[in-house]
Parts: sequence; structure tokens; C-alpha cells
Amino acid sequence: MPDAAGYAILIDRAKADTAVELAIAVGRNLRRIRTRQGFSLERLAKVSGVSRAMLGQIETGKSTPTIALLWKVATALGMPFAAFIDVQDASGTVVLRKDHGKVLSSADGRFTSRALFPFDAERKVEFYELRIAAHHTEKAAAHAPGTRENIVVSQGEIEITVGHDQPVHLREGDAIVFEAAVPHAYRTVEATEAVLYLVMTYVDRIG
Repeated sequence: MPDAAGYAILIDRAKADTAVELAIAVGRNLRRIRTRQGFSLERLAKVSGVSRAMLGQIETGKSTPTIALLWKVATALGMPFAAFIDVQDASGTVVLRKDHGKVLSSADGRFTSRALFPFDAERKVEFYELRIAAHHTEKAAAHAPGTRENIVVSQGEIEITVGHDQPVHLREGDAIVFEAAVPHAYRTVEATEAVLYLVMTYVDRIG
């Protein structure tokens, strides 16, 4: 059994391997979905607001998109978020180890999303763990029409603003459900990280 330092190195390597696997999966799935729907890179760039160069880097596995960027692409193609991070067929009992989790982050790393479900097919319901750094605001673009977010706060305190509504203050154990087809934002209000659990529900996919 490795000592503590050796174990840390093994964990870091596992995470690095997972990150590479995720980048390849996202690229493969983006290319498949884009071509299936008849989108050229130029057209998708125009519709999503993501540059053609960046889309090309994602499709070749050279770049892992941030959460915000991938949401733009998913919304433009009318697809569930998880359709782009599908890496395996799952059946029966599936164990999702923390150290091998599929984690996407914001550009500055202060907001992360870890999928808590197997990627066995396109689905209407997804389950995520969200972590938001202390005193951080994460803004999310509008999702596809019919998308709903159901969030429960596991740790910390946050404010969630939906569209032009007043911010809603949530403490540990509080929950909220809202229509996510409008811009929304999450803000931590304490000097500690907030941990949230999110159930994302979609209507039938577009196209």
C-alpha cells in the first residue's frame, strides 16, 4: 500500500486521466450531435456564441469546455447537458467513485459541477453536486425552454436570483425549484464554500 504522498500522486493521476477522458468524450459527443443535427462549425458558432476555433478544439479533445460554455452549446443544439459527457454504457448497479467523478468547472475554478449519475443514455433528469467558493457569484445563461432546477443546500448559505426576481436566501437544508429558461445566478453569502445538490429536469429534447 502506498504511503500518503504516494497515494496523493495516484489520486492526482486518476483525476488527470479522468479529465483527459472527459475532454475526449465531450469532443466525440459534440461532433456526433452537431453533425446529426446538420450543423456546421460555423453555424453552431453563430447560434451558440462560442467561437469556431474553440468548438474545433473541443471536438478534437484539445480543450475541455467550462460549464458556462458547454451550457451555451447544449442550449443551441437543444440537448440535455449530460448528452455531451456520456462516456460509457451503464446497466445494473453502478458505483460512482468521488475520485473518478466527471467534474466541470467555471473558468476561474470557483464553481464546479460533478455529475452524480451514469451516462447510459440521453435522459430527462440529471443529478449534480455543485460547489461554489466563498463570496463568489456564478451566473448561468438561460437553459432550454421547459428546463427546471430543483436545488437543496447541503452546506453554507447562498442567494439565488432567477431572471429579474428578487434574490432568494437559502440556508443549509433549504430547497428551491424554479424554471431555468431565464438567466439565473448563485451567490455564496458566507466566507465558506457552499455545497448544493441539483436535480435538473428537461422536457423532450428539441430536434
